[in-house]
Amino acid sequence: MPVPLCLVALATHGAMSGASWAVGLAIAAAGELLRLAGVAVAGSGTRRRSRAVHHLVTDGPFAWVRNPLYLGNGLAWLGVAVITGAPWLIPAAVAVFAIEYGLIVRYEEGVLESHFGAAYLAYKGRTGRWLPRPPGARPRLVDPSYDWRSALRSESSTFLNLGAVVAALALKALVARS
Repeated sequence: MPVPLCLVALATHGAMSGASWAVGLAIAAAGELLRLAGVAVAGSGTRRRSRAVHHLVTDGPFAWVRNPLYLGNGLAWLGVAVITGAPWLIPAAVAVFAIEYGLIVRYEEGVLESHFGAAYLAYKGRTGRWLPRPPGARPRLVDPSYDWRSALRSESSTFLNLGAVVAALALKALVARS
């Protein structure tokens, strides 16, 4: 979670309700599950800031969308924005996400094109950048052969960060009721 978005979410005066919490938590949880499945299939190396790419991952959630980890982040951000009960924060979070990750993805796609050539271009042609497309052969999003244990360890900081933001919003809601 970007710190500015967290600060805005905490400072925003919205109408948090049971519905905003339920919908927001469901969206954020879906984002975290998508990230977890992506790391489970691709390995924790996908979380490093490195140009060292050993193989092109096109299985699991990567068969449906080229950037499942980033899309998962976007869903987590969206979930937090929904929890706040401030409708204006939803398009703001989407806009910040689109700008930040749009730049990152353009750079990474250039790296992948130069590294994998025609194989990446074919993958790029059949798989959406942000909007999932069903793949021809339907791989399962959740597969028991994925390295879930390693993915859970790798994603622990992501879970803690999102948990901290949600806890801070819950505290804010409790203080507002007092």
